[in-house]
Amino acid sequence: MWMLWMFIPAPKYSISHHFFCSVQPVYGAQHPPLDPRLRCLYPKETKPKFNNLKSKKTCSFHEFARSTNDAWDIDDGEDEELAGCPTLPFSMPSALQSKSTQEQQQQQHQVVDTERSISDRLDLEAENNQDTQEEEVDEANCEHFNGKVVKSTSEAQLSSSSVRSTLQKQQSLPVRPIIPLVARISDQNASGAPPMTLREKSRLDKFKQLLASPNTDLDELRKHSWSGIPREVRPITWRLLSGYLPANKERRELVLKRKREEYFGFIEQYYHSRTDEHYKDTYRQIHIDIPRTNPLIPLFQQPAVQEVFERILFIWAIRHPASGYVQGINDLVTPFFVVFLTEFVTEDVENFEMSALPLDTQRNIEADSFWCMSKLLDGIQDNYTFAQPGIQNKVKALEELVSRIDEDIHNHFKKCEVEYLQFAFRWMNNLLMRELPLRCTIRLWDTYQAESEGFSHFHLYVCAAFLLEWRKEILSMIDFQGLLMLLQNVPTIHWGNEEVNLLLAEAYRLKYMFADAPSHYKR
Repeated sequence: MWMLWMFIPAPKYSISHHFFCSVQPVYGAQHPPLDPRLRCLYPKETKPKFNNLKSKKTCSFHEFARSTNDAWDIDDGEDEELAGCPTLPFSMPSALQSKSTQEQQQQQHQVVDTERSISDRLDLEAENNQDTQEEEVDEANCEHFNGKVVKSTSEAQLSSSSVRSTLQKQQSLPVRPIIPLVARISDQNASGAPPMTLREKSRLDKFKQLLASPNTDLDELRKHSWSGIPREVRPITWRLLSGYLPANKERRELVLKRKREEYFGFIEQYYHSRTDEHYKDTYRQIHIDIPRTNPLIPLFQQPAVQEVFERILFIWAIRHPASGYVQGINDLVTPFFVVFLTEFVTEDVENFEMSALPLDTQRNIEADSFWCMSKLLDGIQDNYTFAQPGIQNKVKALEELVSRIDEDIHNHFKKCEVEYLQFAFRWMNNLLMRELPLRCTIRLWDTYQAESEGFSHFHLYVCAAFLLEWRKEILSMIDFQGLLMLLQNVPTIHWGNEEVNLLLAEAYRLKYMFADAPSHYKR
């Protein structure tokens, strides 16, 4: 008798090329892909044999790295192979085929119900848009195969160089909500509470009062910014706290004009050299990395926005030859770019069309993003010089700090042969931007800019608090591979202001206890 077997690869895993249909974890992903939930049917004889893989257990970091693939490196051949899975390559008796059809329908209803409950929980707007989405699905003549939902509308914009192939794949795919939760830039609280309360209105008035004074008291401004900056005044506050603008109100317009002209003077002077032999490798790496920057957010996949990032990163690289461009710096532009864009966009920043803004406004956003990113990197440039000594030292300091704060976690890492450098390097290199949604990074940077050494010193304690946040999950992992997968793909998709505030409060407590206590900090 024929039997059907259902194989469902988890979202955080990819199909290995080493073993047929074996499951391998994704390494180095910013966020696990949300939409690809592919379900394939196999005859009983071809069901994947997982027991044979036990002898291949990963016992070292190098073996683990070799056996995994990047989350975004999914080739077309693999997509086509997976897309063809629902078609059974053999004939079935009519009675059994009727029975299997009923089973498929039941499974499809279960999958749809599950996805609907997940969507209701993760996206508060799904209920309002449900009718519209159903109409769009009918108009597009999309079919569900065993409840399979492969791509979202936003994913069709991931790369301008592959628009044609992406559109061809999407012609037969159902429509999903445009922006997944992980890509939401809005600073709405995770609980769904209104973003503006009576207390927040009072805080906004206080910020406006400080900013309107002839000479802004920067110490007072930092004090109020530590617990978060209201969206309406965040752009001007970030410019002041980063040192880009002076505290004197009368001088600000002149400084802005001069610095913006200076930046575009650099463009005219240096940008044409990107094709020179000396700089072409730098420009090539920048050109490769930019499409990978926040790939789930359509805003960053627009050619105009990517060109802005290319100019910013290239000019910074040639003006800082000691470090040049290093992968990870591209992420540090995005919070500034988004914050300065919100001066002109009230909502739905994720889908905003950059070309809709006047050219002068686009140029001002670009120049301000460049100078504020430069101010940030001035304080942590040793993170990106040769051999990245700054990151090496910070990872070592994190290891020593955790060994004092939570000896159980520290010993568990030793038992599982997990080195701090294997997960904390990215935490330091990208300032946790790969671990947190962008909305959380923006809130986090409010506090970093309010701290005297927020990006260099306070970040260490935030990383320690972030590690302790997952204490229960860490101690429950008993193998190297599972533990490293957790640390590189922490489930922060639901995080909002509330979670970041708790993280910062814990980081402040750790700093208060250990920063000025060398005997507690070192063995």
